[in-house]
Amino acid sequence: MLRGAQQQVANGKPTTGTLEVNEQNFQQAVIERSREVPIVIDFWAPWCGPCRTLGPTLERLAAEAKGAWVLAKINVDENQRLAQSFRVQSIPAVMAVHGGKVVEQFVGVQSEAQVRAWLKRFIPEAGGSLLEAAHALETSDPEGAIGRYRLLLGEEPENTEALFNLGRLLLLQGEPEGLETLRQMPANASLFARANAALPLADLIATSEVPPVGDLEARYHQAARAIRAGEYGPALEALLGIVMRDRGFRDDGARKALVALFAVLGDEHPLVPAYRKRLANALF
Repeated sequence: MLRGAQQQVANGKPTTGTLEVNEQNFQQAVIERSREVPIVIDFWAPWCGPCRTLGPTLERLAAEAKGAWVLAKINVDENQRLAQSFRVQSIPAVMAVHGGKVVEQFVGVQSEAQVRAWLKRFIPEAGGSLLEAAHALETSDPEGAIGRYRLLLGEEPENTEALFNLGRLLLLQGEPEGLETLRQMPANASLFARANAALPLADLIATSEVPPVGDLEARYHQAARAIRAGEYGPALEALLGIVMRDRGFRDDGARKALVALFAVLGDEHPLVPAYRKRLANALF
């Protein structure tokens, strides 16, 4: 049943911004529908005070969106198996589903401004594209960019630019998924060589969790920690310093890491051209 003045479902699709969902219609109303448009699930309960605060905000924004996304309300008391399947431990819990997968989520009350900012992570603004939106978020909100790249790949699994960018962002965060994602790059894709060149960076980033022994190891670990913190200048400087002191360190590991970081950042990054030249001077 739909709430208040909200309309019934036509041909399995909600005719308004908000839909009551239960275990019986979940597959069609959320999973299948999410392949066409993002679905925002609001896990709530009548006794939950914070839910009564957040719910009207979500419903108002869903109506305002005019179909750009759909709000699915799930009463956890009446649909406990759905709540368990999504591992809901506290309400209100809000999840964005697209392409049948959860791409973003938050728990607890958020202000309208916060919800609007959250929605922008996976819903492109008018006249824009998800790819452009993701690019714009990479520096200021990498998690938001990752969410949009995931969303885009749900719509366009063959989009190799989104695949590469998702992989490199995850790799820079030290996530094993980043390496797996880059390895999925098709051999005939224009970004295949760059994705392949980026793979050695995973070995460097993983070392940040192991205590260093010796000066060069300390520099190597410093570079790994700097990369995970998004401080690429210090990382490049530390790796170049190792190359200049001992090319054989870790079986040429510092040079390989530098080349991999160049591949991840791209020649358009302001630091890369200068450090490429400095590396070339150090080697030859």
